[in-house]
Amino acid sequence: MSKKIFALALAAAMTLSLLAGCGGKSSTGSSTGTSAGNGGNTATGSVYYLNFKPEQGDAWQALAKAYTEETGVPVTVVTAASGTYEQNLMSEIAKSNPPTLFQVNGPVGLANWKDYCLDLTGSDVLGQLTSDAFALKEGDATLGIAYVVESYGIIANKTLLAQAGYSVDDIQSFADLKKVAEDITARKDELGFAAFSSAGMDGSSDWRFKTHLANLPIYFEYQADGIGTTDAIKGTYLNNYKDIFDLYINNSTCDPALLSGKTGDDSRNEFLAGEAVFFQNGSWEYGNLVGEGKFSDDDLQMIPIYIGVGDEANQGLCTGTENYWCVNNSAKEEDIQATLDFMYWCVTSEKGTKAMAEDMGFVIPFKAAQDSPNLFVKQDAAYTAEGKIPVSWNFPTMPSENWKNELGNALTAYAAGTGSWDDVVSKFVDGWASEYAALNG
Repeated sequence: MSKKIFALALAAAMTLSLLAGCGGKSSTGSSTGTSAGNGGNTATGSVYYLNFKPEQGDAWQALAKAYTEETGVPVTVVTAASGTYEQNLMSEIAKSNPPTLFQVNGPVGLANWKDYCLDLTGSDVLGQLTSDAFALKEGDATLGIAYVVESYGIIANKTLLAQAGYSVDDIQSFADLKKVAEDITARKDELGFAAFSSAGMDGSSDWRFKTHLANLPIYFEYQADGIGTTDAIKGTYLNNYKDIFDLYINNSTCDPALLSGKTGDDSRNEFLAGEAVFFQNGSWEYGNLVGEGKFSDDDLQMIPIYIGVGDEANQGLCTGTENYWCVNNSAKEEDIQATLDFMYWCVTSEKGTKAMAEDMGFVIPFKAAQDSPNLFVKQDAAYTAEGKIPVSWNFPTMPSENWKNELGNALTAYAAGTGSWDDVVSKFVDGWASEYAALNG
């Protein structure tokens, strides 16, 4: 969305009184005083958290309830459906009781919302970060705080893999993955399962490919060029992107033409039912895969997403964050204080840190963090300890949500046979340049 359209939409939605309130707010955080976010629960206001992560929606509801029971401060958690967060935030921020706590996905997301972000400089919750690298800044102001570090890759069912005659040790490169996947496909009827769960391109699932998978060619191009962002991606490794996407869709539980209607739940349920060996997803899926009637830790291993570039033997999982908390500076002063207190409690209290580690499976970048029992978190740490290099999250530098959507549409058409890979390349390269120019021109 261009800045002009964004601004117009907000202006049309907001009342005059709300705009006046925004103009009168301090954006420095000084209005909260030196006790901001001190965990003392002195706030008389309330908290409204617009949660970005559907998979942790229930856990956030439980944690909010626990906080209210302990402090008496009302906490409302609303969870946006997958792929709808920006639209929800845009609608909710214009209301008389807007979210007091919301999320941006990095510098690109911050560009749209920075006028609504309280400067957290000097707040106690900022002081709990383990590194300044997790602070999202605009000049000297800290406008966002990363609250979780996650990993993603290809989750493998080791039991099925063994039935096919392989182990995860046999997969150390794209060539290895291709060999195993295509052999499983050739024996699919005999084995009774496919190589990959469906690469669904429904809105609940397409982010796995238009964003997370697309991170790989961006990462390797940035590495080769020694950069961390760009106004014009070259597409150096898009042939490799094609190779891995082709491997997914041609060695799957379903015909590629059906992927437009396949959901994230479909893909997960196929994996849970033992219909596929591999499932691209992240550490956030752990709670959905283990437990009574599901997998045990012994069944699962997350392996890197290999695309045939670089030193694959030393490649780790894709590890990073695009999840930054922001406090709404247009909220009431007492609600801002209540929100800072809630954030501080979440990342310092025994109950809060335990819930984030165990119930949400988070690795949080705060001093009081508890160790997560999440298997995939442990495996990421083990890869790093072995000297494997994590693949950084570069997709927050993607120019816009519209760029992702256009790329997703092209991938869907390509899979269905109604579009070409040239269309995908055009959306990736030409679309990047045009979207960046529209937003930054």
